[in-house]
Amino acid sequence: MIMARNVTSVSRFFLFISLIFCSYFSFAQSDDVKLNAKIDAANISVGDQAHVFIEAQYNQMKGKLQWAEIPDTFNHLEVVEKGKIDTLKQGDLITLKQRISVTGFDSGSFTVPSFLFSAIPNNGSSYTVGTDSFQLLVQTVAVDTTKGYKGIKGIIMVKSSWKDYIWLIIGCLVFVVLIVFVIQYFIRNRKVAAPEVKPAAPVESLQEKYNRLLSELDQKQLWQNNQVKEYYVQLTDILRDYIEKRFQTPAMELTTDEILSKAALRSDMQPYQGMLSNTLRMADLAKFAKAQPLPQEHMQAMESVREFVNATKLVITETTTK
Repeated sequence: MIMARNVTSVSRFFLFISLIFCSYFSFAQSDDVKLNAKIDAANISVGDQAHVFIEAQYNQMKGKLQWAEIPDTFNHLEVVEKGKIDTLKQGDLITLKQRISVTGFDSGSFTVPSFLFSAIPNNGSSYTVGTDSFQLLVQTVAVDTTKGYKGIKGIIMVKSSWKDYIWLIIGCLVFVVLIVFVIQYFIRNRKVAAPEVKPAAPVESLQEKYNRLLSELDQKQLWQNNQVKEYYVQLTDILRDYIEKRFQTPAMELTTDEILSKAALRSDMQPYQGMLSNTLRMADLAKFAKAQPLPQEHMQAMESVREFVNATKLVITETTTK
């Protein structure tokens, strides 16, 4: 019996110590984290909104605070908007604030619950702290049942006069006047642009033209790429065209023998009859007999035509009368 009383006394002693410890621990938690919540309305009409303001403060040197998870609906109430969480730092103290807008579409008295925050101290285990809860009364719109129902009225046309549009009329007139002024200003001050005079291209002499054509043919490197026939076709075309322009002889339509016959009859072409014969006959062999002249012969043909063009330059002499 005495042993049982002793056991009971020991149990009560440990229970007393435990209560003291728990009270101290709760007090420490409340010192580390402070929560405050308030609501701006105790009752609203159906569809109206009430705003809940939540504020939490903690010491960042002692730990961290995890913001509460706020559901979209609770107890017949709906969260319309979750405001941004604002942060304010004052030394080691961090203050967090958020506004929650809630509404209800059912009438009655409903509870805005306590929102739970997780506190994570640097030393020790994490714990939860919560805000206060609130009662929110949602009321329906009062209806006077003593009066009969009224039908929906149609659209009522509002009478208007020109005076209702006076500023619009003035604005349009001012705009038109500005447009007319701008158009007249540009018409009076516009400058007629002088036609652009392009410099005349330099006149190319006959020798310059055919020397250029011969250089372009040489740059194509036809015979170097096994296009011997095409090389002599283009070379003789340049030569024949030059004879037509320089000596007024239809060389493009004549055969080699006919060109040589005409050259024998002209004193200004006789000195070059041998060169013309060698070049034109070798070209005929390459074009029609598939002959393959030597590289030196290709170059000599080009050089012969170039010398012929430069040597037969037309000299214009001026005669003076006494």
